[in-house]
Amino acid sequence: MTSIRLRINGAADFLRERRNLTGTHLGCEHGVCGACTVLVDGEPARSCLMLAVACDERAVETIEGFAGDRVIATLRRTFHQHHALQCGYCTPAMLITARDLILRKRTGSEREIRDGLAGNICRCTGYTNIVAAIAEAAQEIGREAPNAQ
Repeated sequence: MTSIRLRINGAADFLRERRNLTGTHLGCEHGVCGACTVLVDGEPARSCLMLAVACDERAVETIEGFAGDRVIATLRRTFHQHHALQCGYCTPAMLITARDLILRKRTGSEREIRDGLAGNICRCTGYTNIVAAIAEAAQEIGREAPNAQ
């Protein structure tokens, strides 16, 4: 048996089955819907396309690993205020993707936000409220720390 080591939210183990980290959803299993988006070494990645062995010695962050993250906290609040979620299935991955867009300063316009979300499918909202929530969160984060990443 081959062993691998990976760090998930600061601890070593596997996502849904072994750690019960159910925020990472299984959707299309083809990397198209984005419901399984996690961060791997700080970059968004589709977990459905990654074998565990590909994460050997890498850091994996699921939505559960963002407790205390100010960008995620701001996004959660603005998603709630803008009614940017309905069933919630896509929400964890949307938050991870939106956080990445904000930190990379890719939220300057509605078009830029929509382009950045192109890999995340939401079947409920029509994206209007999601885009508004991300834009508001980006503005707030920018006012708090205009030069910080």
